[in-house]
Amino acid sequence: MGPNTARENGLAGRAGDEAGEDVVRVDNAQGRGPVVLLCDHASSRLPAEFGDLGLDAASRRAHIAWDPGALGVSRHLSRLLDAPLVWPDLSRLVIDCNRDTAAPDLIPALSELTEVPGNRDLPGTERARRVALAHAPFHDRIGAVLDARAAAGLPSVVVSIHSYTPVYKGVSRPWPVGILSNRDRRVADAMIADLARQGIADIGDNQPYAPGDGVYYTVGRHGEARGLACVMVEVRNDEIADAAGESLWAARLDAALKAALVALGEGG
Repeated sequence: MGPNTARENGLAGRAGDEAGEDVVRVDNAQGRGPVVLLCDHASSRLPAEFGDLGLDAASRRAHIAWDPGALGVSRHLSRLLDAPLVWPDLSRLVIDCNRDTAAPDLIPALSELTEVPGNRDLPGTERARRVALAHAPFHDRIGAVLDARAAAGLPSVVVSIHSYTPVYKGVSRPWPVGILSNRDRRVADAMIADLARQGIADIGDNQPYAPGDGVYYTVGRHGEARGLACVMVEVRNDEIADAAGESLWAARLDAALKAALVALGEGG
């Protein structure tokens, strides 16, 4: 395997794809910084039991399968912030861990403009099996990390890292980065102000998505529902298409998050 193959395929150093395996990963589980990082769409990996879901190789590597660059940015941030990072090592084509289990696109039969034959007309038993494979364990693990930190007296600011395409269904998206928030805008406002101070133009404020689009499930469940400060970050994926871009945006987001922590009284 070449040096870039794992990154391009979203394998992130994993070996093996046995049925029933634990697909949830926690990097830097003992991190004691005030941020807890989540990366819902970290991996494009399809366990062997799912075959190719009827898709060609290009589709299985495309944005419909994962968020390219998001895990690389998240791992840099985990080191910079001494933050735990929780992520599922499974393509969102199998199940989208950032959707409510009742959402119609939890297991997409159509993703953007691409049909996913292997997800068509799934029986309820198969949907439940996929929830048990990844969705429930992912959210249980996040809950366990946050519970353990609370018991240890550590603050937790919930930050979810994603990436998005420059063009969606033929429409260009000019923002290099989007900062998403719902009722609690404390982290978002501080990050937007600091990114602007860094000279970044066209920052998306609840662009290219907003919580009303159904994309805020994980942050809402583990941040807002617990009364924790929280934010969702979307980086346009052409900005983080290689290791240098991942490192650059991690540095920018690190500075912005540290400014937010100061505003929250959690930074020094």
